[in-house]
Amino acid sequence: MESKIRYELEFPINSSPQLLYQYISTPSGLQEWFADNVNSRGEFYTFIWNDSEEKARLYSKKTGEKIKFKWMDDDNKDTEYYFELRILVDEITKDVSLMVVDYAEADDVEESKLLWENQVSDLKHVIGSV
Repeated sequence: MESKIRYELEFPINSSPQLLYQYISTPSGLQEWFADNVNSRGEFYTFIWNDSEEKARLYSKKTGEKIKFKWMDDDNKDTEYYFELRILVDEITKDVSLMVVDYAEADDVEESKLLWENQVSDLKHVIGSV
């Protein structure tokens, strides 16, 4: 299996950090912009897009700041890959950004970035940050 490449994206978002955190940290919030359906059982999350289903474990979170999910394999074991959503607030301007950390195979990095851009665009519409 080919190893994946880590990448980061930053998106300015016109929102309070508290509101943004609700959309990145709850199944109902994630369902509004990230996946078609999000189910959680404790720390285990299932993300559903069309006919595709991915499982992840809530790996860490810091209330109001960030959340990190580790992808799981078919045997429900953690993989080395994760995605993290981190809220950044500029100390001087108080501008809010969403930092996305994710992994993709070398051939898919650009496509993955575009997918995140589309999903974050949906997020901005949902929270009225357009």
